[in-house]
Amino acid sequence: MGAEGRPELRLALDAMGGDRAPDMVVAGAEIARARHPNARFLFVGDEVRVRPLIDRLPALRAVSDLRHATDVVTDDAKPSVALRAGRQSSMRLAINAVGEGEADAMVSAGNTGALMAMAKFVLKTAPGIDRPAIATVLPTPRGQSVMLDLGANVDCDANNLVQFAIMGEVFARTILGLERPTIGILNVGSEEQKGHEEVRAAHALLRGNKLNLAYQGFVEGDDITAGTVDVIVTDGFTGNVALKTAEGTARLYAQLLREAFSSSLMAKLGYALARPALTRVRKRVDPRRYNGAILLGLNGIAIKSHGGTDAVGFAHAIGVAISLSAVGVVGRIQDELQRFGVSPQAAPRTAAG
Repeated sequence: MGAEGRPELRLALDAMGGDRAPDMVVAGAEIARARHPNARFLFVGDEVRVRPLIDRLPALRAVSDLRHATDVVTDDAKPSVALRAGRQSSMRLAINAVGEGEADAMVSAGNTGALMAMAKFVLKTAPGIDRPAIATVLPTPRGQSVMLDLGANVDCDANNLVQFAIMGEVFARTILGLERPTIGILNVGSEEQKGHEEVRAAHALLRGNKLNLAYQGFVEGDDITAGTVDVIVTDGFTGNVALKTAEGTARLYAQLLREAFSSSLMAKLGYALARPALTRVRKRVDPRRYNGAILLGLNGIAIKSHGGTDAVGFAHAIGVAISLSAVGVVGRIQDELQRFGVSPQAAPRTAAG
């Protein structure tokens, strides 16, 4: 048992994944350790590089183990190549720890495609789910929304999009606590004739199915941040572009505000007066607070951290893994999928399928 009688949660960390690994990974784990006293960490990576970093932090060292990995999955590695050649990589061994029950969840800031391929191979997909999807929580004026897919599946058919809608609805209800989450498919317009064939086919399925989902129809790009619906469904290509655009826009406005408030003495005085309010806004929209996307649809928890994040962002990704492990999200999603009648025999299919 961990602190205050709570059960220990075991996290496997890909210590070599990310632009600033392994320093960022170890520093992020130290931040997460202070926030989550019942967590234990299994670092997987180059022992020569990782061990000295852990040894500098006695409190982290006391709740950590280190497993040496000879290989690292590079950012430009093709998923198929990584799956075949990366069996001894830090990413693969961290995923194996979840698959073998040694860890409750794993976190990696490494190659997204490789992580998806390896996690799908080791952990397998839930019954009735053809492809896992990367999902994350985004801030809105109404609170939070869920968006998926964010890059796992560049090409999706109507069946995939319907399954994403079901998984996103279950996630929003069980994790965000929304009683009846609303769902929308991201499109180039709200009219029914807009969009490509797959989007229109998924729209027709969700309109006509008997799953009793609160499907609202098509939504557009500006609806993502407006909070028009609780679950935004899209293919991985569009979702990844939308997410990166939002992150870049947030950084641009932060830079413009800094330049504006430093442009003159009066501007600096204005900043001093507005600083408390600006700090609240900055914290609310800080991408690091929303770092950590789950690979929904797997029989295990695998969290994808942004590759360029810092220790604070990686700590948030670890926090996502801990929260999902604590509530038993995999079991709850599988139970809900069965309640919806989603099984290998009963998964929603198009007529052509």
